Amino acid sequence: MIERDITAELQRSAAEYPAVTILGPRQSGKTTLARKTFPDKPWVSLEDPDVRMAAEADPRGFLGQFPDGVILDEVQRLPELLSYLQGVIDREGGKGRFILTGSHQPRLHEVVSQSLAGRTAVLTLWPFSLAELRRYAPLTDPFELIVRGCYPRVHEEKLDSRRFYNSYLQTYVERDVRALIQLRDLSAFQKFLVLLAGRIGQVVNLASLANDVGVSAPALRQWLSVLKASYLVFELPPWFENIGKRLIKSPKLYFADAGLAAFLLGIHTAEQASRDPLRGNLYENLIVADVQKQLCNAGTRPELYFYRDTHGNEVDLLVRHGRALLPVEIKSSRTFSLDFLKGISRFKAAAGHGVADGFVLFNGENAHAVHGVQVVNPLQNDAWLTAAIQASTPTAK
Repeated sequence: MIERDITAELQRSAAEYPAVTILGPRQSGKTTLARKTFPDKPWVSLEDPDVRMAAEADPRGFLGQFPDGVILDEVQRLPELLSYLQGVIDREGGKGRFILTGSHQPRLHEVVSQSLAGRTAVLTLWPFSLAELRRYAPLTDPFELIVRGCYPRVHEEKLDSRRFYNSYLQTYVERDVRALIQLRDLSAFQKFLVLLAGRIGQVVNLASLANDVGVSAPALRQWLSVLKASYLVFELPPWFENIGKRLIKSPKLYFADAGLAAFLLGIHTAEQASRDPLRGNLYENLIVADVQKQLCNAGTRPELYFYRDTHGNEVDLLVRHGRALLPVEIKSSRTFSLDFLKGISRFKAAAGHGVADGFVLFNGENAHAVHGVQVVNPLQNDAWLTAAIQASTPTAK
């Protein structure tokens, strides 16, 4: 397994806090990351029934077995253990003694926030970023990558992505969803997932979606909260600060992994993906998710937005860094067009000061600058975001 980009942030966090909690979706590599970064620490998985029963029956005795600390895997299986862990940390102190991993669920988040507040750093590990994938092989075809997705096992073990996502969905629906909600109709939930995949990169109308699925809007809202809590999807909120025009104020929705979205849509080859009516949405999903991964891997809380007003003026992605905003347009086309710059120009005019020149990310070969806007291929340039954040100077008005 390659070294993950978040490793340095994990080591820094362990040097500052008694515990570090690594959250993220199933199969994102949390266990491998923890064990590889801290090879000398004992490791126990609360997924194992006998281990979980022992920890539940005698939590103090269980934790007492590890005076120098331990990697506690799948802590969402026994979140109550963290209350006892708080006592150990308060009595004995130390740095980096406990490394916790878990799939983020509402109960786990609540316990971490309450019992371990100020005692643990919380990191989020997503599937592979583009920079990490490039360590396996050069990235040339975004649509091949969209179909294969970014989950580590698919690339590390060269798995068939179609079988992987079929198994992943069955495991997720049968275990995680049933554990979080009283799901009576699996077929309706599966239909909801497919319809949601068809709306990636769009402002989702839950009332309309509820009618299409055949369930109530409150039920759909609960289902969506479960998808977000388990890191299958994430929302991109709209930006409307200090702009007087009427703006769209509902979030857009993306899948944490474009490969899962493609699988749900029945897209199984790069050729299918490149010809599908949703090719632009899938490409946008791939890039927006990668920006989120890069920022999380660097230990930065992602502040990502989109902009759209009621006249249809739009910027696909806004990255906030300090007081500056970096506008980013994302296009799946291999050919650059001056039309790609219109959204950025109109946003800069509407927002005024504090907006950098911005980027157009496209699928073409040649990197260049047009009117101060950098035009790059994100598969070929894995450092564009870091360089942009470090070098961007807000335009003064």
